Amino acid sequence: MMNHPGYLKKGDKIAITCPAKSLREPITQAITLLQSWGLEVVLGETVNAKYHQFAGTDALRTKDMQGFIDDPSIKAIIAARGGYGCLRIVDDIDWTPLVLNPKWIVGFSDITVFHLQLQTMALQSIHGQMPSTISESSSEGLESLRRALFGEPLYYQIATNPFNKQGNATGEIIGGNLTLLLNSIASASDIDYADKILFIEEVGEYAYAVDRMLRALDRAGKFKHLKGMVLGGFTNIKQDEPAFGFSTEEILSEIVSKYSFPVCFGFPAGHLADNRALILGRQAELTVSDDGCSLRFAGA
Repeated sequence: MMNHPGYLKKGDKIAITCPAKSLREPITQAITLLQSWGLEVVLGETVNAKYHQFAGTDALRTKDMQGFIDDPSIKAIIAARGGYGCLRIVDDIDWTPLVLNPKWIVGFSDITVFHLQLQTMALQSIHGQMPSTISESSSEGLESLRRALFGEPLYYQIATNPFNKQGNATGEIIGGNLTLLLNSIASASDIDYADKILFIEEVGEYAYAVDRMLRALDRAGKFKHLKGMVLGGFTNIKQDEPAFGFSTEEILSEIVSKYSFPVCFGFPAGHLADNRALILGRQAELTVSDDGCSLRFAGA
């Protein structure tokens, strides 16, 4: 069973850092929102740093993240944005202080690298909106992040999808961005998929590349012993010329057709305005029926 950090309460101190790409604009709106939740916000050096496309050098981004991990007064660390860069620093960060002093690590997209690292250490984390995306977020997405951080019940009910596979499953939620899941195979951040509910999302890829990555994960045996699958946003997936011809739903449906576990298509999480928070490493119940999909996270 994975350990969970303590839930936040008003007056707690949280940090914002940029472990990957640099910010394109100020995150004033995000800071105001977090403060409205009663939190004290501390900004890392990387928030205003720029080195090529990154939020500072690898050394600076590592130092920023390490400092917040080591600081016992910081109760949560939120990545300001994704992009690319976490893979360059994940092995230079000492994650072991989080074993004795767990704290929430929050983000999505490239932050999948950190989520996977934490799951290898049996630590829960939050896949959810980041400061760079808060201005375009749905109110439901932001409220779900607040509920996850403050330990309020998380339950989602979404409309049915013609590609859904019905059934019921209980297991820990794992996963994140498809590209990063594939890139983790045979690395120090590779995780055990057996008896888990796998969440996957992706953005900006060609349809054939999505097909290739999913088949590579399947060939690696990652889907063989799953309890269930939750498929989030596959946003701005492109068709090349001549067109690959299959939609994302068709690609996914074909690959999972040989398995008996339930599959929920179109879950609102990923590179979407309506990006609902998921507690990775937390036990959850997935039900897929004629009425749609429900996902209920266990209390801690």
